[in-house]
Amino acid sequence: MSGDGTISVGRSVGPGAKPEVLALRLANRHGLVAGATGTGKTVTLQVLAEGFSNAGVPVFAADIKGDLSGLAAAGEAKPVFVKRAEELGIAYEPDRFPTVFWDLFGEQGHPIRCTVSEMGPLLLARLLELNDTQEGVLNVAFRVADENRWPVIDLKDLRALLNFCSENLREISGTYGNVSAASVGAIQRQLLVLENQGADAFFGEPALDLADFMRRDREGRGFVNILAADKLMQRPKLYASFLLWMLSELFEQLPEVGDLDRPKLVFFFDEAHLLFDDAPKALLDAVEQVVRLIRSKGVGVYFVTQNPLDVPETVLGQLGNRVQHGLRAFTPRDQRAVRAAAETFRQNPGFDVAKAITELGVGEALVSFLEARGTPSVVERALIAPPQGRVGPLTAAERAEVIAKSPLRGKYDAAVDNESAYEMLAARKGLDADTAEAAKESEGGLGGLLGGVLGSLLGEEASKGKGTARTGRRPRPGIVEQVVSNAARSMARSVGKQVGDAILRNVLGGLTKK
Repeated sequence: MSGDGTISVGRSVGPGAKPEVLALRLANRHGLVAGATGTGKTVTLQVLAEGFSNAGVPVFAADIKGDLSGLAAAGEAKPVFVKRAEELGIAYEPDRFPTVFWDLFGEQGHPIRCTVSEMGPLLLARLLELNDTQEGVLNVAFRVADENRWPVIDLKDLRALLNFCSENLREISGTYGNVSAASVGAIQRQLLVLENQGADAFFGEPALDLADFMRRDREGRGFVNILAADKLMQRPKLYASFLLWMLSELFEQLPEVGDLDRPKLVFFFDEAHLLFDDAPKALLDAVEQVVRLIRSKGVGVYFVTQNPLDVPETVLGQLGNRVQHGLRAFTPRDQRAVRAAAETFRQNPGFDVAKAITELGVGEALVSFLEARGTPSVVERALIAPPQGRVGPLTAAERAEVIAKSPLRGKYDAAVDNESAYEMLAARKGLDADTAEAAKESEGGLGGLLGGVLGSLLGEEASKGKGTARTGRRPRPGIVEQVVSNAARSMARSVGKQVGDAILRNVLGGLTKK
């Protein structure tokens, strides 16, 4: 990082060569790093992450191949790096950066969890690959849980909630619209598929505190939060849904701060096309809105993908800072993609942008960063600076050592199973069974007498087995009322039995005396 509030990314070549820098105060205007596989996107991402960290800006990035883990170790003065530094007029200085490793599956970093309720029906419907009708049923299930104050934390809670909806189809359909058993069954089957893929480890508690992404070390450098995504990429829907959930949570939780001297957090979305592939319009609209508005929360979002056209035009237009690595144009389709990528830049009359994209070597890129007034600079062909951290992954032992020294060690490692919808609905089933038994006993005799007395004390007309005149069903009590009522019924049955035994003993005793 330079001392003038910028991050050094590289240096342009040719006439008028100059340092290419990203202004920190404009870094929340988002960005794009694009290019074919093997052209240097990951190295550019690492250079940007290092620059933000040195500037005191925390970073979150998904590590698709494991290469970004090298940020936690000092780089090596390889000849190619030393030569590139000399070409840029700088000294190569290896360095390591404060790093926290995360993993949805808890294998290569701290576990990341969120609750089903936090994920919400829109993202969960995409994760489960539901159609519109099934998504509507899922929304109804969430509404039922909200109105009954049943926390839906993990997948067993969601399964219990769906079972409840299936058992009460007529009542729920009458209130919220048609809910079919077929749709509920389809959701349950997709839920089973999700569990078989290991996604149940993601849903639960303790849920992620997003403030833990925005930490600095003692030297004031921002932590680089690296998500192990090699295994996660085998489940692209889960990967995309998780990243979109994080983005939406940041948007909802962070206060408005306007334009700052530097962002609060910078987010890198690798394999960005997965966020938008087959996404419904409602989800695309939500992503567009969040990207447009989250900059005022102090968050910068940077998409990393092969071609700019992987990103919807409505989102692409909001990405002011751009780095374009080489693209290949061997087919007519590839050539159209190159021309389209070239058209996204502010043109430079000094060279043919489309032609330059196909000629870029590894470590070269076309760059355009926002200038003082927030307008994009004329595109320049540039050499990208060498990273200071290691280029390449850590060993398993090195990763384990970093995790052991993490400032978050022990906070998320053990899952917690608090009382939630599953337990509440299980208790409800038990209470309903006790209610039916009590209703039979209340048809006459001491059981009915004691049941009526205790029912009066509790103000519970339903203890006599009566429902509402209109529906024939009992009104649904709250969970506290259910527990108290159940205890009262148990006591009534116990007292009734004791009194009955005493009467029987007296009667038998009288007979024997005769």
